[in-house]
Amino acid sequence: MKKIIAVIVIALTFTLTGNAQEKMTNEATVVALEQIKGDFTQKELTLKEGDYIFEIANNNVGHKVGFVLVPKGEDPSKAKNHIKNAYVTKAVENNTKETSKVTTLKKGEYLYFCPLNPTPQYTLTVE
Repeated sequence: MKKIIAVIVIALTFTLTGNAQEKMTNEATVVALEQIKGDFTQKELTLKEGDYIFEIANNNVGHKVGFVLVPKGEDPSKAKNHIKNAYVTKAVENNTKETSKVTTLKKGEYLYFCPLNPTPQYTLTVE
């Protein structure tokens, strides 16, 4: 009987956790960004505080691309400064799109870039 109760509790935990994650994803705003060879087509962004999912499109770059977001003032070459949730869940293949996890942004300035393309660093401002 204890084993059955434990299995039910575990199943409910996974269901509730999944529902919470799904709700958070549904409430996040998708920010679509496109990369071409050596560049993002969006040179700067201004957003409000909140939850975002970054959708990165690889428009015929010819190889995989990625996405890095870092608070402005932090060393962007150091992975410890990167906002890990903003990474795409896998490298973006040529002529495809991938998304990040839900990323919560607070007021301030950030830099975004692709180290694989590579691109310049662009400014994302959160008001």
